[in-house]
Amino acid sequence: MTSLLSIHRLQKRFGQRLLLDIGRISIAPASAYVLTGANGAGKSTLLRILCGLEPAEAAEVSFLDQPARLFPYSKRMRNAIVYVHQHPAMFSTSVVENIGYGLAARGMPKMEIATRVEEAMAWAGVAHLRGSRPGVLSGGEKQRIALARARVLHPKLLLLDEPTANLDGPAREQVMALIPTLIAAGSSVVMACHDRDLIGLPGVQRMKLRDGRLEFR
Repeated sequence: MTSLLSIHRLQKRFGQRLLLDIGRISIAPASAYVLTGANGAGKSTLLRILCGLEPAEAAEVSFLDQPARLFPYSKRMRNAIVYVHQHPAMFSTSVVENIGYGLAARGMPKMEIATRVEEAMAWAGVAHLRGSRPGVLSGGEKQRIALARARVLHPKLLLLDEPTANLDGPAREQVMALIPTLIAAGSSVVMACHDRDLIGLPGVQRMKLRDGRLEFR
């Protein structure tokens, strides 16, 4: 079976402290994973390593069965792997411009950006907010906009850091409902979370960080 991302002997140190010492990580295409572990176990750090925001050592890395490196991080991986922070940053512009930012940065034609953004807003249920500024948005609305901003990039791997944390019931359910559709569209998703309902979604594989090691369950 083709592996989307495979890393052998991943280590991350902070000074003399060895935070992560992971024998192997293997992410399959169009698959869902939850990453659990105690606070401070390194869940967010691992996600940031996987998307190139945090340096780390690795004996061997492959992406789509081709040799790769975590540092320097390749453009091919950067274009295919997207990270969504627990508290997504919003630019002080409209919702439309926030969602289309990554596409514009890649130099995509304006007409194609507009088409993708419209589709993503409809998918995330935020089309009615198109002209809104970030200051008037709720936490749930910001999270759905951040997911739409990630989805328009058509990522092969989407890394979500606590996607439902601090959301109320309806907002949490709206965000949860979007995740299976990402997988159905062909993206793999890794979610760092403590949310039992996310952990219990059908077809989701569990990974647990404990004492710097990664256990697949």
